[in-house]
Amino acid sequence: MARKKIDLAVDFCGVKFENPFLLSSSPVSNSAEMVAKAFEAGWSGVAFKTLNSDRVPIVHPSPRMNPYNYGSKRLVGLQNVEQISDRPLKDNLLDFLYLKKNYPSKVIISSIMGFSNEEWAYLAKASEDNGADMLELNFSCPHMTVEGSGHKVGQANHLIEKFTATVKRAVSIPVLAKMTPNITDMTEPALFAKQGGADAIAAINTVRGISQIGLDDWTARPNVAGIGAISGTSGPTVKPIGLRFIADLAKCEKLGLPLSGQGGIETWIDALEYILLGSTTVQVTTGIIHYGYRIVEDLIEGLSDYMLERNILRVADLVGKALPTLQETDKFNLESQGIASYDLDRCVGCGQCLIVCNDSAGQALEWDAQTRRPKLIEDKCLSCMVCSFVCPVSGLITYKKQPSGWQRRETAVMGEGLGSELKLEAFK
Repeated sequence: MARKKIDLAVDFCGVKFENPFLLSSSPVSNSAEMVAKAFEAGWSGVAFKTLNSDRVPIVHPSPRMNPYNYGSKRLVGLQNVEQISDRPLKDNLLDFLYLKKNYPSKVIISSIMGFSNEEWAYLAKASEDNGADMLELNFSCPHMTVEGSGHKVGQANHLIEKFTATVKRAVSIPVLAKMTPNITDMTEPALFAKQGGADAIAAINTVRGISQIGLDDWTARPNVAGIGAISGTSGPTVKPIGLRFIADLAKCEKLGLPLSGQGGIETWIDALEYILLGSTTVQVTTGIIHYGYRIVEDLIEGLSDYMLERNILRVADLVGKALPTLQETDKFNLESQGIASYDLDRCVGCGQCLIVCNDSAGQALEWDAQTRRPKLIEDKCLSCMVCSFVCPVSGLITYKKQPSGWQRRETAVMGEGLGSELKLEAFK
């Protein structure tokens, strides 16, 4: 049977992308030679590594990155102290011309960072004049050494509005404002960007963090000649933060701008989650640093198969589909209660469920030492499901909804016989 044609193309601010997958402005998009290789692999566009005007010399620290490993898992996070592009502006613009000439169907987003109002306009115009299809304003780099730049601008709403307005006056191509996650509420600066004329919002840049302290030299990593620094953390470890901010932006009706999501995307499922929360395009860096440009093949195939399976022919029909059920916690139906359910025919008898239930949950498990199987005391189960998180057999422990009116046993009181000694008055 002939396979249905899945069209992954998306329209983002009036610009057509052949699929939603882009390189983000970072070490993976530093030159046309690199980007051309990515385009050949299947990426639809690039947010080219942030340009500057050459007025302020950019020198990268050495070493510039450090992995955050967890147990046997490598690179669950990445610490990066790299600055914006250290290449001459002319070289970067020549690369734009090369890419547009040789890959006319691919989209070039010029990421820029000015250190004055005039520089923002200058970089914007130079980018447009040399083939950029869109601009991304870097209000978010978390470790720029130039005072008054990067995420410090992203925390100053009046500067976001001012620089966005300056750029909008200088060019006719669409403008994205890239937000910093190193704040509490991203919708506020995003609204100032909109007020300045931004056509879309990109989020998130890296999260300020510390991935490791050297136990031999007591210095944060990367250790740059004896000095460590709080800097940008990326990779799978920040995905929950990125998804949260994208959801906040998407649910802000007053904002109402298209979104480009990024933060911890390595698989098609990661990308789809960003799309379901409102992203039209997604951008990737750390996943490429870990696995190479080739991961776009898996992104394309995975998303295509998912859409084919559900008879969804356009990515646009997926954008924001998870938002209606994303509410505040006070909207939960507290009448609906359940417990864990065990398929003991598949149990390997490791006892890990017993340990976590006793030490961090409802103490709702007993242990049959002869059969080496857990036994659930149903009315003590909190339905936290931590037992399922640690069970080595996938799907052995599942959630089971209980009938209406089912009651959970109250937690035991150890000092029940000490009532006469209790000193407590009701709160008024």
